[in-house]
Amino acid sequence: MDFFIRLPRSKKEFTLFMGIVSILSVTIIAPLITAFEIGFTMETWKQTLAILPIIWIAVVILVLLVHAPADKLSASIVDKNDSFRSQITINILCNVLLMSIFMTVIGSWIGQRDISLEPIQLFFHKWPRNFAISFAVEALIAQPIARQVLFMLHTKKDVNNSSVSEEPQEK
Repeated sequence: MDFFIRLPRSKKEFTLFMGIVSILSVTIIAPLITAFEIGFTMETWKQTLAILPIIWIAVVILVLLVHAPADKLSASIVDKNDSFRSQITINILCNVLLMSIFMTVIGSWIGQRDISLEPIQLFFHKWPRNFAISFAVEALIAQPIARQVLFMLHTKKDVNNSSVSEEPQEK
């Protein structure tokens, strides 16, 4: 039952979860990938910061689009009896797989401020690195932090709800 306390229970909590994960992911992944592409300099970092809002919007839209297909793919890999950690890891893997495929191309277009065939032509050269960076950030940083926030939120709500129901009722 521990898993339920770490997952969004409502649309509002899903929005909070997605907000935390997407903001952490975009602010870490985009600068890292850009730095690997054109070098680790302060100028590179500043240029990346300037386009982060646009990349964040693209990420949020893509998360909403790939969420259902990633869940279906994940469900075809794991069994309902598998551990929470294995289910979450496979779910993250499926989401990152689909997101990284699209963002390898779309992120390049946003970063270069130009729609060209270059990201498609260089896809198989760039995608493995982008996938590895994205998976590491999602699995080790962004999602664990967001799940901990939900855990704390649910723990507080559950304690408040149980203390309210344990108070003596006046007749």
